[in-house]
Amino acid sequence: MTDASVIWFTPDKPEDISVGRRMIARHLRDEGFDVDLHGTTPGTVARCARSADSYDVLVGTTRAGAFAATVLAKVHGLPLVVDHVDPIRQFETTHPRWLSTPVRAAENASFRLADHLLYVYDEERERVERRADATKTALGLEYDRFASPEPDAVERARKELDARGVDGPVAIYVGGLEPIYGIETLLDAVARLEEWTLVVLGTGSLDEAVERADRRRDDVEHLGVVPHEAVPGYLRVADVGVSLVDDPHTLKVLEYAAAGIAVVQAAGRAEARFGDAVTYCQTTPEAVAAAIERADERGPSHEFREFVRQFDWARIAETYASVLRRVAGTPERTAPHGTAD
Repeated sequence: MTDASVIWFTPDKPEDISVGRRMIARHLRDEGFDVDLHGTTPGTVARCARSADSYDVLVGTTRAGAFAATVLAKVHGLPLVVDHVDPIRQFETTHPRWLSTPVRAAENASFRLADHLLYVYDEERERVERRADATKTALGLEYDRFASPEPDAVERARKELDARGVDGPVAIYVGGLEPIYGIETLLDAVARLEEWTLVVLGTGSLDEAVERADRRRDDVEHLGVVPHEAVPGYLRVADVGVSLVDDPHTLKVLEYAAAGIAVVQAAGRAEARFGDAVTYCQTTPEAVAAAIERADERGPSHEFREFVRQFDWARIAETYASVLRRVAGTPERTAPHGTAD
């Protein structure tokens, strides 16, 4: 017998790039929920429209997923949970006003129509709490997988880098290859460092730029998309993990910390959350290069590693389970754990 059946519309991204919703769904299934995840496209929404009324709850992750779930929930008269994981600021920064203004308005409408809302960013608190019952949550990671990677994964990563001739210190970047993540700045920064190699795991619109650097330079290795299960092995053989986006909730930073490597992060919003556990820098090639060397000299932070332990997906999924039981009208089992955020 299941606690509730859930259909969940997520961002339409490759499974090995956007893993968070899949991790939460896996833990919810262990808790007794029947969860169907769908990347949000016109095709998946059309197919699910015919069967949506057989579920107990609809969940939609911002942005397109929330819009799709809102429409289907209201058409079929089902409970709706909005999973709000990206601040509207990020969309407004990267899109023209003629598009971002109606998207903000559509999000506000979804919030008002939701039976409950889960949100990640404190800067969105006032906006969401004005429109819906809301619960703070966080982005997370599979802590043990990164803190204690499988020996085979480490060995495969080591052999892959050996085969590519990597024998010095390694800076690593894991994630989307988009302009917002400072990829081109990172490429320019590593060119200023002697003996270092930049290992890049991921894909995106800057694939060709990274691949070109890999072909022309000895200090860049672009491995593309690797299975998420293989990522901890690559982090274990790296020295410094880099994130150049001004975002305090970047998942890759938690993974770097759990893996026990030093972290470089763009100065800004993350400083209040992570304190002096991270080496911050301005997003210029010179500043990033200097920060990589400083972070390597400082080494990883044991306290930071312990801090990120609380963001294990299993713990975060407890909050989602509590909300889903509440809106579905099924009995609560145990009180969910909170996080330091």
